[in-house]
Amino acid sequence: LTLRMIHTDAYISAAASLEGNESLSHPNSFDEEVDRTVSSALKVHPMIVGEDSCGVFTASIADMDFKVAPVIVKALQDRLDHCIFGYEAVPKDLYPAVINWMQRRYNWHISQPHILRAPNVLNTLSTAAAIFANPGDGVIIQPPVFFDFYDILQENRREIILNPLILRDGKYYMDLIDLESKARQPAAKILFLCSPHNPTGRVWTREELIAVGDICLRHGVIVVADEIHSDITLFGHKHTPFASLGNEYASNCISCVSPAKSFNIASCCQSFAIISDDTRRATFRAENSRLNVNKNNAFASAAMVAAYSAAGEDWLASAIKYIEKNVEYLEQELESMPGVAMIRPEGTFLVWMDFRSLNLTPTQQSSFLRDEAKWVVNRGEAFGDEGRGFARVNIACSRVKLRRAVHALREAVMVLSK
Repeated sequence: LTLRMIHTDAYISAAASLEGNESLSHPNSFDEEVDRTVSSALKVHPMIVGEDSCGVFTASIADMDFKVAPVIVKALQDRLDHCIFGYEAVPKDLYPAVINWMQRRYNWHISQPHILRAPNVLNTLSTAAAIFANPGDGVIIQPPVFFDFYDILQENRREIILNPLILRDGKYYMDLIDLESKARQPAAKILFLCSPHNPTGRVWTREELIAVGDICLRHGVIVVADEIHSDITLFGHKHTPFASLGNEYASNCISCVSPAKSFNIASCCQSFAIISDDTRRATFRAENSRLNVNKNNAFASAAMVAAYSAAGEDWLASAIKYIEKNVEYLEQELESMPGVAMIRPEGTFLVWMDFRSLNLTPTQQSSFLRDEAKWVVNRGEAFGDEGRGFARVNIACSRVKLRRAVHALREAVMVLSK
């Protein structure tokens, strides 16, 4: 039962002294390349990359290639050293950690009784669709949008109501006129709001969210806000939790939050559903009880408390700076790469890349990226028809790895253009 011990105080001191240094010198350097094949990492698993993965840029699964914050490693080591892993209640410091995090970062004041545990954000989305809409009722989504939204609704036999985003001058916007029309439909019961938006990287402004909230209030549509990427915002953009807009908006909202993405702990993490409406929260809690979704994972609890600490926040700030540099590097390289462009992300570590000028069919584009460029990424059509010609690319990796990938893409584009 041994993991490498890393002292939190030493990390904080190092992080403070190296602020602004792109290549951090503490043991968690983001430049370090880690062989993820030694674990069962989905990103490099044969079911994702195929059997021939040599030299492949693995950028489809939305997790990071960065080692987690030392404060999280220490928390897990401390819990591991206890050597007893029986049933546990919610640790007394978990909910305060969540509350303090949201208040500190977003000025969002949450009442502890409003917080419910959940295995993951997708579970909360699925539960909300199941209990707040009936079979045949409609759920509004805003494509191109995270592909699991489609799966959840189809598996729950809920109708999918499309409110496509508008791409204008290299940036995506909500079509509020169309949203009003779709929300007015009697079948429309829920809006799945992806905020920040996956895959386009939009961080919705407060004004945009208020407009959405007003439309949904007018027509009795519940907002289920997937805010799992909320802690990673780039280049000065600020995330606004939907429920922080005001009491009337919070009462019509189910907020889904988790440190899983921000701290790269998806396989050692749970999530939270924050529901201020008493009746909906009681309904949700009853469904969790019916499905026995009410157990606590000792390691998830330890990791989440550590993530939401001051040391965790320092690590996150450094990770965000590194991701921003990756975005800037990719932008610079694509300026001289004919036929390939990108939508600059305002949040997340995902880049929505535009290959439409290559004039390839979806099948040809997938083959080109996988076989010629050696890129394993998410094809755009998986996010809806609006994603045709695009691909989602995860750039939360070392700069060296990204440089190799860009070089391979450039070589493939040159061959294609001959």
